Amino acid sequence: MRNIQLLGLLLVVVGSFLPLVHVPVIGNWNYWKLDHYLAIACWIFAACAVFGIVNNNAKIVRIFGILLIILFSFTLVAVKMQSLDYFSFLPFKSWRETFAGMVKLKWGWIVEFSGALIMILARSSKKINNRTQI
Repeated sequence: MRNIQLLGLLLVVVGSFLPLVHVPVIGNWNYWKLDHYLAIACWIFAACAVFGIVNNNAKIVRIFGILLIILFSFTLVAVKMQSLDYFSFLPFKSWRETFAGMVKLKWGWIVEFSGALIMILARSSKKINNRTQI
């Protein structure tokens, strides 16, 4: 279980450096270029998940995996909203939506979400002793 959870954690940490959003003319952005505070929150959640992995506490790892998925979902919504707001100087709504549609999500999100899902879905390998003690 620990190795699988560590693999998920590694995917989350590496995913924060992969391209997540492509902005025309500017290029690809990772989590650190999107927003430093969200990237720091991602790493804090990952560090707390390391604490759960080291102490072999699957409940802590699952909680922080769920928090990471919530953070990633919030970031996706924020990117779309920010791209609409970024082009608010355009006079027509259809133009704003067209230009905001040019901001594309990249493949790094797959790595981020898959790492968090692996952390959540990893099963415990603890053996339960069925003998009763007298």
